[in-house]
Amino acid sequence: MLRSLQKKEAALPAKVRDPDSWELYILKCRDGSFYTGITTDLERRFKMHQDGKASRYTRTRRPVEVLYHEKCGSRTQALVRECAVKEFSRKKKEELIASNPRKRRDAAKRKRRVTRNE
Repeated sequence: MLRSLQKKEAALPAKVRDPDSWELYILKCRDGSFYTGITTDLERRFKMHQDGKASRYTRTRRPVEVLYHEKCGSRTQALVRECAVKEFSRKKKEELIASNPRKRRDAAKRKRRVTRNE
């Protein structure tokens, strides 16, 4: 499985393969649930979630709010991290979110910036 992910990653354009470009993010939905995903462009992906075009899960739970994000390196590393975080209990996800206040502030700024541009 890991080799097939690495082969797919090697076939991606150089911009997407940039080892510093992949991020894990956690959204809070209107109903209070969390959504975890990965992306190379958090602002674009957040806007897609807000517009109901990103995932079936968040489509019916808008508006969403970015609570947490972290750099993951390669796509493979981001996928592995995403799987691990999705297995966390809600309490453990809340601890992760609370562990880095700077990232929460950055996410809040991003939310305000995207909201104003609409």
